[in-house]
Amino acid sequence: MTRISVRPFAARPPMPDGVRPVNLRSDLRPLADLIELVFADSMDSSGRSAIREMRFLSQMGYGLKLIARLNELALGISLGFVYVKDGRLVGNVSVYPASYPAGLGETWILANVGVHPDYRRSGIAQELMAASLDMVRRRGATRVILQVNYENRPALRLYERQGFIFERAWRVWRRSGFLQAPFSRNDAFHITRRRPSEWRAEYALAEAARPNSRGGLGWLKPVHKAAFHSPVWKQLRDLVSLNSLERLVIRDEAAGDILASCWLESAVSFGNIRAWLFAAPHIDHRAYAQALLGNLVSRYSRSTIVFEHPRDDEVVEELLAYHQFKVKRELWHMRLDL
Repeated sequence: MTRISVRPFAARPPMPDGVRPVNLRSDLRPLADLIELVFADSMDSSGRSAIREMRFLSQMGYGLKLIARLNELALGISLGFVYVKDGRLVGNVSVYPASYPAGLGETWILANVGVHPDYRRSGIAQELMAASLDMVRRRGATRVILQVNYENRPALRLYERQGFIFERAWRVWRRSGFLQAPFSRNDAFHITRRRPSEWRAEYALAEAARPNSRGGLGWLKPVHKAAFHSPVWKQLRDLVSLNSLERLVIRDEAAGDILASCWLESAVSFGNIRAWLFAAPHIDHRAYAQALLGNLVSRYSRSTIVFEHPRDDEVVEELLAYHQFKVKRELWHMRLDL
């Protein structure tokens, strides 16, 4: 007869305190709980969607390593670090490679830097940041970028101590598709799509209006010629994936210059219209911005529009409020050059 052992299974050894790399199989679910707790007051719909995705991925078991190579969210979490204290996972930082053009150097993103409220002000966030920055330096990073809520003073002080500089403050505006568009008449300007041959003129305009030293066109949108002159294979890829980027411009026909441009991006993946607007910095751009925003709201009056714009542009801020956009987030974009 086979003897059956009744000895209990050995208990899993407690996790040692301190910083360690993320273990996707064991950390995803407690990480989802921690991030949801820490960022509850500022989390938007995409953040809540990411939390649901993390909890779903936590059930994937041994297939998770393969998924992490294909899933951007899992990849960023897998390259990050956690902090364990008293056997609990109480701190996190996610680290993502940014998909910047090669000519701009290797850029990494820090995100989800958070510490459980019961363990704050004990140096945990600083240790997580130090581990992350050491890792990206070893990987040959040129720079590290992050965005942080405009009023989050403790986080701003933490990043400044690590050597990050302020690029620019931005606001993310949102206009509901259930609003009636205000009357907007534009007889003064001819708004058309940008011609393919005009990409250099628009590129020059963007370099002057939105230099990369101040955050470029917006979050993860650096000014680079690749964003203005796409190869045929990329255009075909966007067509197949149902992505669309429309560029509306106002020209100085006599000089052949582009005075203002508005980008309208749509995709099945995010289900709304995303917009950016920039104008020549040496001119009064109120009339151009009014014409482009009026065109945007009239054409997409039944769509939700998300608009990212520098907080210091008081002219466009006033026009966005007039067109019934509401501020959803206020963020600092920060950068560390390595």
